[in-house]
Amino acid sequence: MLESRIAECCRMLKLSQHMTQNSMALEGETNQEYFLKLMEMEIKYREELRKIRNIKNAGFQVLKNFDDFRFGNVKLPAGVNQEYLKSCRFIDEKVNIVMYGNCGTGKTHLLTAIGLEACKQGRTVKFYRTTTLVNMLSEAKKNGTLASLMKQIDKADLILLDEWGYVPLDRDGARLIFEIISNCYENKSIIITTNIEFSRWTHILFDEQMTGALLDRLLHHCYLLMFDGESDRMKTSLLRQG
Repeated sequence: MLESRIAECCRMLKLSQHMTQNSMALEGETNQEYFLKLMEMEIKYREELRKIRNIKNAGFQVLKNFDDFRFGNVKLPAGVNQEYLKSCRFIDEKVNIVMYGNCGTGKTHLLTAIGLEACKQGRTVKFYRTTTLVNMLSEAKKNGTLASLMKQIDKADLILLDEWGYVPLDRDGARLIFEIISNCYENKSIIITTNIEFSRWTHILFDEQMTGALLDRLLHHCYLLMFDGESDRMKTSLLRQG
């Protein structure tokens, strides 16, 4: 009877039913100690739920972490090390990151690992393949839901754009991507993976003035990570042939 009454109170106060179970298992030397333990367990439970929800809503293709990432093929700029990337301090600093290198060198792996750590810290992350995001934006514009989608993207603390430049954008797509990066300027962090050097980005956006303005905003506060190794996928393929 007492347990059901506690459960009803939790429901009315919008507390988790997890709290009902804890209330029966916890002990405290005083009422205050008991209540504090109960509240702390509820806070910890909500934090775990938030992490799970953040990871689910981020849209990762495959979950990758730092444990199995090799930094040997990555040239990190001054001021950047593994701890800095894992801590996600660059998000608080509103700094962007561009990961440049050949296909299969681990850019998406590191991009995802950083995004996963950010989710675990309670930050809101959005992962997109660039062409997929452009298609989403173009479709939303046709359907009259562009403002809603842009608002959703704007809520993110970190935006991850994978495979930038793998497919050239049409003019409308280029303008929409420019708007996102422009809105993020000095407000939030973006990480981009690409195998296209900056001098060729005009071929992606088809507008020199827009390309210049986009690079100006993106690179003003930015770290460039260079991936110089051979393709991991190619290595694996060759090993299988051996």
